[in-house]
Amino acid sequence: MKYRLIDLFCGCGGMTLGFVHPRFCGAFESVFALDNDAAAIESYRANFGSHAFHGDVEGWASGERAASIPSADIVIGGPPCQGFSLLNKQRRGDARRALWEPYMDIVACSGARVFLIENVQGLLNTPEHEGIRARAEALGFQTSSALLNAADYGAPQTRKRAFIIGWKDSLNDAIIFPPRPSHAASDASGGLPRRRTVRDMIADLPEPEDYDIRDVPPPLDLHFRRKPTATSLRRYKAVPPGGNRFDLQRNAPEITPRCWIRKTSGGTDLFGRLWWDRPSVTIRTEFFKPEKGRYLHPEQHRPITHREAARLMGFPDEFIFKGKKIEVARQIGNAVPPDMAGAVARTIADALAARARKAA
Repeated sequence: MKYRLIDLFCGCGGMTLGFVHPRFCGAFESVFALDNDAAAIESYRANFGSHAFHGDVEGWASGERAASIPSADIVIGGPPCQGFSLLNKQRRGDARRALWEPYMDIVACSGARVFLIENVQGLLNTPEHEGIRARAEALGFQTSSALLNAADYGAPQTRKRAFIIGWKDSLNDAIIFPPRPSHAASDASGGLPRRRTVRDMIADLPEPEDYDIRDVPPPLDLHFRRKPTATSLRRYKAVPPGGNRFDLQRNAPEITPRCWIRKTSGGTDLFGRLWWDRPSVTIRTEFFKPEKGRYLHPEQHRPITHREAARLMGFPDEFIFKGKKIEVARQIGNAVPPDMAGAVARTIADALAARARKAA
């Protein structure tokens, strides 16, 4: 028997994958999922089944629809992170900051024994964090919060994310949170495997050829490149291994954007190259634009492809993405790395199993 899982704000299903796939955990089955991104829901259905719905969480948190929410052992989800992100200059008053409230309503009506909220690290220092903990306590949950780095759990990416876990009293002696890291930097002690690197994930891929999603088997279906302008290509060539926009300015000031020349500090990842022998930087939704971050290939003169980004997020090649190029990029960048989700999933599964043995 597998534990029943509900995923809210599910996206394409990166966090679900970490819970249900045997490669990551495998102790759970998805019984209900919800997101307001139609393309992401198509991807979720393609990978996990027809029980995923396109809609807003507020519409399912009360009334007749709430009555149709299935029972579950756990509710997981990441309310939209833009409401808490430091990149969102308008985050004060952002309505997305309040979406934890209908999330907790669904936790209550599902009868779940555990819930898990994932978000950007900014969540931990907000009134909303305290609100979540207070609502959880009122529903009979104890809670714990932690900031985790995906690279510490086998994901090939240094992505720091906030997690809030809640559990009913019956699991109090069994929950271990945060989970112990499974990987470490190469110079760390403790006998753990080294963190996975960009080289580990994408070095085997050939140079991309086409500028579109192709109807070919993975991994080449998402392995396409943009057609750069002559100026863009010159800019790529001016950035050495491990370099960034400051190298562009030194090597080719005549084609460096004036706003970058005026900005003499910060932004060290902009127009940067990934390092072969380190985990990737955080993969965001516009990884195909090097002006948005360190997204140039370590050697080739181009941004990383959709396939490379998916691998750097930890998605297996067989995972199915639906939608247009921009829609797929958004799904990849918004996902929770499955390796990170799997680490949390295993500790929750162990707690549920220990409780079952104690009750037997």
